[in-house]
Amino acid sequence: MTTKAKGNKNNSMGVVLAGLLLGILMASMDNTIVATAMGTIIGELGGLDKFVWVTSAYMVAEMAGMPIFGKLSDMYGRKRFFVFGIIVFMFGSILCGTADSIVELSIYRAIQGIGAGAMVPTAFTIMFDVVPPQDRGKLGGLFGAVFGLSSIFGPLLGAYITDYIHWEWIFYINLPLGAIAFVLVAFFYKESAIHTKQKIDWVGAATLVGGIVALMFALELGGKEYAWDSVQIIGLFAAFAVLTLVFIFVERRAEEPIITFGMFKQRLYASSNLIAILSGAAFITASVYIPIYVQGVLGGKATNSGLLLLPMMVGSVVTASLGGIFLNRFKFRTIMVPTLAILVVGMGLLATLNPDTPRWMITIMMILVGLGIGASFSVLSNAAIHSFSARQRGSATSTLNFLRSLGMTLGITVFGIIQSHLFSSKLSKAFAESDMGAMPEGMSSDVRELLSEEGRKAIPPQVLETITDTLSSSIVTTFTWAIIPAVLALIASFAMGGEKMDPNAEEGEYSAAH
Repeated sequence: MTTKAKGNKNNSMGVVLAGLLLGILMASMDNTIVATAMGTIIGELGGLDKFVWVTSAYMVAEMAGMPIFGKLSDMYGRKRFFVFGIIVFMFGSILCGTADSIVELSIYRAIQGIGAGAMVPTAFTIMFDVVPPQDRGKLGGLFGAVFGLSSIFGPLLGAYITDYIHWEWIFYINLPLGAIAFVLVAFFYKESAIHTKQKIDWVGAATLVGGIVALMFALELGGKEYAWDSVQIIGLFAAFAVLTLVFIFVERRAEEPIITFGMFKQRLYASSNLIAILSGAAFITASVYIPIYVQGVLGGKATNSGLLLLPMMVGSVVTASLGGIFLNRFKFRTIMVPTLAILVVGMGLLATLNPDTPRWMITIMMILVGLGIGASFSVLSNAAIHSFSARQRGSATSTLNFLRSLGMTLGITVFGIIQSHLFSSKLSKAFAESDMGAMPEGMSSDVRELLSEEGRKAIPPQVLETITDTLSSSIVTTFTWAIIPAVLALIASFAMGGEKMDPNAEEGEYSAAH
């Protein structure tokens, strides 16, 4: 290859990687940018009891799409599904800005999630295809750092837009970013036309999506709209169980399954996926409830909660970058064990929060959580493809991202149920035991007024103190429960074995694509 040709190839690869990074930044930033705006959105649209669905709907749709689009990208090529993901994501963003209720917003967020489900795993797979093994550690760290950077800029940008413009623009900001990513990948990524034609496992796809949706509805509606022992909730859990069993049965016999269970026989792959599920559940709980704690308990603006998340996100960028750099030097396990130990410490400290905790102490807690989760973004994605050929990379990467999203979705749903139940029951008990005897007339347990400065001023001091103490207690207890998946992730990291990335392995498919 001539120097000029090689230079053109490298330039083209740089442009493509920039487009991929921008797509991942856009999709991952969307959760953090919404998190710091949720207090204001709830204050305007109402529905504190349903706010977790704004996050969960996005994650459920993203999660369900990941293994499906991952398999399709193995079959028909990566480029078309990355571009499809960008278009759907941008369309969903436009709809989100027009939402008039929390239910509408949740539905439109699901459309965004479908786009992210195609875009994110495909971006990682393209990166593994075009980058030679000796550079994957550094670029894996860069891709992982994007998750952290999105979490830095997301809260700050979301808070600024919410406080000084209007919350709808946290979604409209995706349009220029998406347009740039579209151009960079659509026009500069020259993909190989050689792909393996395989059968599409439609039954597996349908049962996977159906089972996830049934589980999420059962967890969200149980104890709220319907009693846990009601026909509706039992029916949803039964549907989840049946569809899951059918999915497993179908996948074990499918010619080209959506999720290849045989891949989990690889010890490193199985442990990496387990870590992704558990650490994701702990991390998302901290990310969602710290802003609610700051606004609801400490009385801060959305901007303050965004700034408070900043140390956590800086910490995640640091270990995501270091994790990628260290991949060529240390075993996967050697990197993950100490960082996950830090995550456990950080979650444990969050469980000690109270209204009198100084801000500097909360900052230290968030830094520790960020340092603890960051390496998982860069290390686990490389560990997941370590034992597989290029033909299986799309499936391996998308399954990891799917299970990470599953952990986050289950985490925010289950811990959301815990927090909501604790808050409602403790608030009723607190008012019953107080001099007031009962909750003041006209005030519900939906404390959206509490999340805005104007609302807080209108609440009598004694009532405000009772509500903030109860909200604080419910969130702290939720953090206590979230220590469990963090500890289990740490235990799982010891099972990763002694493997490390081999920089001398055969190169990716970039040369074939050019």
